[in-house]
Amino acid sequence: MAETGKASLRRSKPNYIYSIVGVSLVLLIMGVMGWVLLNFSRVGNSFKEDIRISAYLRTQNKDTIGKIQQYIAAQPYAKDVKYIDKEQAKLLWNKDNNEEWGKILDYNPLPESIDFYARAEYVNTDSLNKISASLMAVYGNQITDLQYPQVLVSSLTEKTRVFGIAFIVVSVLLCIIVIFSIDNTIRLAMFSNRFLIKTMQMVGATRGFIAKPMDIRAIINGLISASISVLLLFGLITWLESLIPQLKAIRDIELNLILFGGMILLGVAISLFSTHRSVIKYLKMKLDDLY
Repeated sequence: MAETGKASLRRSKPNYIYSIVGVSLVLLIMGVMGWVLLNFSRVGNSFKEDIRISAYLRTQNKDTIGKIQQYIAAQPYAKDVKYIDKEQAKLLWNKDNNEEWGKILDYNPLPESIDFYARAEYVNTDSLNKISASLMAVYGNQITDLQYPQVLVSSLTEKTRVFGIAFIVVSVLLCIIVIFSIDNTIRLAMFSNRFLIKTMQMVGATRGFIAKPMDIRAIINGLISASISVLLLFGLITWLESLIPQLKAIRDIELNLILFGGMILLGVAISLFSTHRSVIKYLKMKLDDLY
């Protein structure tokens, strides 16, 4: 009887390895989706906060320009404010249009402006229209116009909303699939132990005695699988950040730690639940039904 138990345990080891590898890969996929979901809004906000908004000036009085700049900087929507003189405006135009100014005109018709970047929550058509109206109400005599890429703002706002909803739906579906995949992987691994479980029951072992070592093994396997997936995800994130510096700029260490902790808890919880459920299932089955 003891030899049979040992043989069953030896046969189950490769299945544990396959289970650990399978669960690790599934958790990695879930971790990647979680990381993308956590950073999706941050990436969108980063794009929004890179949009330049220009308040074109009628006045050339430096004191007045300074007051306008201070006024804008003091507003809750302002993230970064800078005064642009005619020479800087010329350089910006050349950069944006990839052409030398002197090839087109021999004078500079561009007005001076105060350029600023708004916080992400204000970068939408309605908010920017309100900002424009408030600036014109206070400094309408000194500001000719407030301009920003309206098509880009509208497109970015709409695409962010649509992609956000779509990604959440996909993430929820993937989460369900991942949980079932992990559950099935562990149940398949436990299948090879069904005779060992039944044999222990037949010789008088209690349900708790049979389940305890397998539950402990499930916790260990869950920790191993989750640790492997966390290390792989950390390596993937590091590699992506080296390729795309903007990702490193928006990195949130606290959110990443929460994600890693969630992956570990999920790996252990599903592994323990699936293993214990399989043990109980085989204990309730008749011997003939195991074949």
